[in-house]
Amino acid sequence: KLAGIPVPERAEYLRVIMCELTRVVNHTCVAGFLLQDLGAWMTPLVWALREREKVLDVFESVTGARMMCNYFRFGGVRVDMTDDDLAIVQRIVDEYPAFLDEFEALMTKNEILQQRCQGVGILSKELAISAGISGPMARASGVPYDIRKIDKYGIYGRFDFKVPLGEKGDVFDRFYVRVLEVAESLKILQQALKVIPKGPII
Repeated sequence: KLAGIPVPERAEYLRVIMCELTRVVNHTCVAGFLLQDLGAWMTPLVWALREREKVLDVFESVTGARMMCNYFRFGGVRVDMTDDDLAIVQRIVDEYPAFLDEFEALMTKNEILQQRCQGVGILSKELAISAGISGPMARASGVPYDIRKIDKYGIYGRFDFKVPLGEKGDVFDRFYVRVLEVAESLKILQQALKVIPKGPII
């Protein structure tokens, strides 16, 4: 906006797709590492990393880098995504809900997670706001703020998705809000993949 450079429609959708893929893998891995750190060795983390690798393969195909892709540019993105790349993303998005359901059941019913996270590390809504907490940590404390909804930056105003909120603001809520956000990101991705304009970017 500051530079007065319009972003092509296709590039707007590519930005959303890459952002939401990043959110999906980051939240999934945080959940896996949480149980690893709590003492439930290996399985949740390995499952999370398995799914992460599928998305990182897409990042590498598109940008040449698996992490820290440096993909956005003023006025668009660095390179277009091929039809093959988008087809792989579609397959990942189609298959992810089944994994997420199984992963969520494994995590939320785990006694270690329940005993060590519920009622622990409570961050009140008031303290979260006064301390400037943002993102899923704030939402886990019940702060209904998501910049995608509030500012509707880019083209996020076009997508139908919810902003999950926690009730207690404890460690469990901070984990579970992320799981719910992954599900909402998958909804955004399905919508974006369905209507993204055909390439190339112009």
